[in-house]
Amino acid sequence: MEIKKVFNNNVVLTQNEAGQEMVVMGRGLAFQKKAGETIESSKIEKTFVLDNHGVSDKIGELLREVPEEYLTIADRIISMAKKSLGSGMDDYVYVALMDHISFAVTRHKQGMVLRNALIWEIKKYYKEEFQIGLKALDIIEEEAGIRMEEDEAASIALHLVNSRVSGEGLDSAVQIVKVVNDTLNIVKYHYKMEIDETSINYERFLTHLRFFAIRLVRREKTDSVPGDDFMFTQVQSRYPDAFACSEKVASYVEKTFNWPISTDEKVYLTVHIHRVTSRQELNRQG
Repeated sequence: MEIKKVFNNNVVLTQNEAGQEMVVMGRGLAFQKKAGETIESSKIEKTFVLDNHGVSDKIGELLREVPEEYLTIADRIISMAKKSLGSGMDDYVYVALMDHISFAVTRHKQGMVLRNALIWEIKKYYKEEFQIGLKALDIIEEEAGIRMEEDEAASIALHLVNSRVSGEGLDSAVQIVKVVNDTLNIVKYHYKMEIDETSINYERFLTHLRFFAIRLVRREKTDSVPGDDFMFTQVQSRYPDAFACSEKVASYVEKTFNWPISTDEKVYLTVHIHRVTSRQELNRQG
């Protein structure tokens, strides 16, 4: 097996007989070796087969800053995710998870715990990915000796969601952008205001809209749960202006994409619209 590129003493880039790029790992595998030389197969401990040729270079760049143990952690999580969710994940998820987990572990060791403001949405809309995220915490604990919070499981779930979306093709990506942009414009016109794009509420709203658009593109249906009708009545009476705006969004989506929005979707959409506009409304009135 010929070396195409040396990343460090323990990790190299090569390819298999089918011409697929492989990142190969083993202790001292590439010590005093260079491109064009042969790898000793007895030293190979782990192999990562990649479909995307550009990803190997990104992994190589990251390995200059991040210990290769995080590639092992990422691979264990991704392998588990593929068994549960099926194929269709972008190879870039290796880079994203390596980088994210390395940074998260460093933060945790420094006593910095970041809360995930979207954890309730992730738990509700991406149950499978969140369960994988919880199991990923076990893997991190085994490999790094650190037990992280559920917020981290939600963050890992987000990377899995993004990876699956990025593998769905350009048409889906374009449609997602259109839904997000058009919904933002509906909100702006309804309230006759420009939304503060520097606010945390805007970031939350934008993330919610991306998830919303992903579900639309995939034609996913959300099951109603006990209490949803009560919540629907509550937000309808408590946030009438935001609810009226959400009805405009629902009408647009149904007419444009033939995708009816559930009661559950309207509840979350109304709450987010209220949050992203209410503070600006108060400032404008004051």
